[in-house]
Amino acid sequence: MTGPRPAGGPGPAAEPEALVPGDDEPWLRLDRRMLLVHPIQEIVKFLPAVIGAVVLGVSSGNPLYSLLGLVFVVPYALTLWFTTTYRVGPTHVELRTGLIRRKRLAVPRARIRSVDIEADPLHRILGLAVVVIGTGQEAEAGDRFELDALATGHVRPLRAELLAHTRTLPTAAGDPAPAGLPSGPGTGPEVLAAERGAEIGHWQPGWVRYAPLSLTGFAIAASALGLAAQFGFGAAELSIGHDTVDTVRGFGVLSLLLVGLATLLALVVVVSVAACAHYLATYYGLRVTDHGNTLQIRRGLFTLRRITLDTARLRGATLREPLLLRLAGAAQLEAVMTGENPRQKILPQSPRAAVERTLARLLSPHRNANPSATAPRPAALADIPLTRHGPAARRRRYVRACWPVPLTAGVLLLVTAADWQVPVWWWLLPAGLAPVCALLAEDRYRGLGHAVVPATAGSPTWLVVRSGSLDRERTCLEAPGIIGWNVRQTFWQRRAGLATVGAATAAGKKLYLVQDIPQDRAWAVLDRVAAGVAGRGPATDAHHPE
Repeated sequence: MTGPRPAGGPGPAAEPEALVPGDDEPWLRLDRRMLLVHPIQEIVKFLPAVIGAVVLGVSSGNPLYSLLGLVFVVPYALTLWFTTTYRVGPTHVELRTGLIRRKRLAVPRARIRSVDIEADPLHRILGLAVVVIGTGQEAEAGDRFELDALATGHVRPLRAELLAHTRTLPTAAGDPAPAGLPSGPGTGPEVLAAERGAEIGHWQPGWVRYAPLSLTGFAIAASALGLAAQFGFGAAELSIGHDTVDTVRGFGVLSLLLVGLATLLALVVVVSVAACAHYLATYYGLRVTDHGNTLQIRRGLFTLRRITLDTARLRGATLREPLLLRLAGAAQLEAVMTGENPRQKILPQSPRAAVERTLARLLSPHRNANPSATAPRPAALADIPLTRHGPAARRRRYVRACWPVPLTAGVLLLVTAADWQVPVWWWLLPAGLAPVCALLAEDRYRGLGHAVVPATAGSPTWLVVRSGSLDRERTCLEAPGIIGWNVRQTFWQRRAGLATVGAATAAGKKLYLVQDIPQDRAWAVLDRVAAGVAGRGPATDAHHPE
């Protein structure tokens, strides 16, 4: 075997101490530089105990007590390197860990579907990387086949070798090594060819302007406020007494309004900065590379991650368009996959044109056994006209969106009839809700639709569904990935002649809904998709303007 071999990832099986038949490779250790990393990692992990020891030393007046945490944590961290060994044999990748309770994990090489690489700032400074081998199945945290860590010079050739069985290598004699790839043993034409690939998407610095248009910043700000409240930060300053009430009364209405607007503006600025910082730290330098049977995603500013996806588990893609992103002409792209990462994000908040280009190449028919140059480009899947669901579906959208208006008006009428004094400006509430609810209902109807794209040479039948308004999603699902159907009608749907059709799949959200489709069309959609799966020939789905 060539060079040090790592192992790691979901789905390994615990093996008895008996050797795996046929695997007689020597056991190897992690890189020696991990003797510097493990103590720091464990100190961070046991930080509460270390802080407790420091507090004990200060309160007791004996500074030696402050070292108690380090006395126990550092030796334990050093034993991690001495008790961890691994080997890569011709049939299995194996890992042994543990001092008192030994554990041995083994993954058959034929089942390896991903080899992910991760390196935080400390690892990158020392020239190390963490390698995680996955089989495409979920695993408990303790069963992750993870090597922390190997020298970066051995990681990329090892990844290409472990994934060699998942790809067809387009080798070419005399091809030069790409810049940045290691040379020497284990970097032959096959390995180098595996590391090359066609770039189908990449991140650009200008995309950071879309980061504040999501709820990420609000989630970060809420987490920070919750953490501060948990530790009692600012509790004294937030106490309200008679002096506070008197001070507030001294301000005029206009002054209070200006203070409120200034506070809101400051919150928006803080949230936007937090969202941009998170966006840069997570997606800086993102590149999506297609290697034929695998897809590799590289991203990260401080912590560098290289994610490998097996395209044999790809069942489609979802184009997400939250309201603010949609108004800004942007979207997000997720892969619909089976296995441990059913909704792997391919592109974050990005211009819609870039998302459509990546979607077209992600779902390209070149991965099929007999691709055809005449096969339609899946670019149309991102903007193909969808079949509208008719006036009954539109009425249902209005009824479900506008019910707060008559409810609010009815409550005000009851209060007024009971001779309670109701300020006139309260009647502005239902009057203001009416246009907002109507706009929401119309947007929800405009976002409702479906299409069945018939199969052609080299391309399967596709089911395209779209729904939502505040968080609109358009999913392209390949028909061979659909394993069942669910047709549901509520009491009110039966009276309106509508039905909700669910396409069941082992990937993504598991169930993708065609909502409020006319009942007579529901079975036609099932028949068209089933015809494409069974290969009974192409089918068409008429597009109705209403």
